[in-house]
Amino acid sequence: MSKTGITTEELNRLSEEFDQDRANLLAMNAVTNNGIIASAKSQAAKARNQFGFSVEVEAGKVCDQKQSGRCWMFASYNVMRLEIMKKLNLENMELSQNYPLFYDKLEKANYFLENMLEVMDEPLDSRTVQFLLQAPMGDGGQWDMFRSLVEKYGVVPKEVMPETAVSGATREMDTFLTTKLREYASHFRKKHAAGATIDELREDKKEMMKTIYRMLVISLGKPPVRFTWETRDKDKNFIREKDITPQEFFRKYVGWNLEDYVTVINAPTRDKPYGRTYTVQFLGNVREGAYPVKYLNLPMDDLRDLAIRQLKDGKAVWFGSDVGQFSDRRGGYLTSDILQVSELFHTEFGMTKEERLDYGDSMMTHAMVITGVDLDDSGRPLRWKVENSWGEDVGEKGFYVMDDKWFGEFAYQILLERKYLSEEQAAQFDSDPIVLKPWDPMGSLAW
Repeated sequence: MSKTGITTEELNRLSEEFDQDRANLLAMNAVTNNGIIASAKSQAAKARNQFGFSVEVEAGKVCDQKQSGRCWMFASYNVMRLEIMKKLNLENMELSQNYPLFYDKLEKANYFLENMLEVMDEPLDSRTVQFLLQAPMGDGGQWDMFRSLVEKYGVVPKEVMPETAVSGATREMDTFLTTKLREYASHFRKKHAAGATIDELREDKKEMMKTIYRMLVISLGKPPVRFTWETRDKDKNFIREKDITPQEFFRKYVGWNLEDYVTVINAPTRDKPYGRTYTVQFLGNVREGAYPVKYLNLPMDDLRDLAIRQLKDGKAVWFGSDVGQFSDRRGGYLTSDILQVSELFHTEFGMTKEERLDYGDSMMTHAMVITGVDLDDSGRPLRWKVENSWGEDVGEKGFYVMDDKWFGEFAYQILLERKYLSEEQAAQFDSDPIVLKPWDPMGSLAW
């Protein structure tokens, strides 16, 4: 007789053992009435993780990405807009998140179609082809993808290209765009099998992109080519910027040399030695003239030190993490002790960061901005102040507190000015990157 199934005797034994522990019954009552997160939340952890920080960077008003996966755009803009606010003496301002959304979708459509042409001779059921077909039009992204959009298209204030019903809730648009792109992939493969050349298929792509453009304009509006922007500064002085392009606006008011910004990751897995750079096959959005995805893998203590150096210079830090892990979204706590789920379920959750990456339990899912840090007497971080993009109704008016243990376990990537790297780290970053498979966890997109 097989011993692989669950027998009635085994079920009876499990039930009896459960009932023998009074804590199990109390936990069941708490969770079934209130849910897991509410039942596991620690009141003492709130007292330990106060919203007080010894180093802080002035930030703007918290933004809201609503029902869209644009956190990587919001986080990038939340850092960039500080330059504009400083230069123009503004209390607050937002850059249009709808503007890069439009061009990201347009570029991703072209990127996907070119990827399909590149793998035309691979079997349809190959892992690569099936991976590319999974989500050709998702909202997510990484810093280098955003940098490529800004380099090509510039930026505009939010008033110039405001939100639409679709930009704040992208699921419907993404669904129809994804279906259309898969239809085009099928068209490519059928026509290629019938003898069409890649050049002939690229002619077909022109009509395909015309359709994608039309769908985007109908959903998001038409992006401005030139615009006029008007506002007032903190002292009520009127400001008018007339007849400027998005690229000129970026150069004049943000003023970043995009080549000066680098991403550093922490991936403590055996296949990714520290001190090496990595890129991911088929990961990107802008096909030509883009910044390739590239990051340097360093120990977590290096990421801590680099982030602190940039914060001390009054500059916020873009970072990517697995925001859903052991966190209190409503209360605004990204802390290792806020949820006592081990006590609630009477079991330890003991995987290491390396194991979570290797076994698919964790990866970067969300981008936010570090705007402060609380240091102990020896200069080591205790907790970090985090600006999120989920509106002001969560956390402390939209800001979160992150303890350093959680940062070490669930943060994966930070964005830095290159000047904060040591000479050794800079030389390491300049090395040729190792190419990772498309499905590697370091290729995950922030939503």
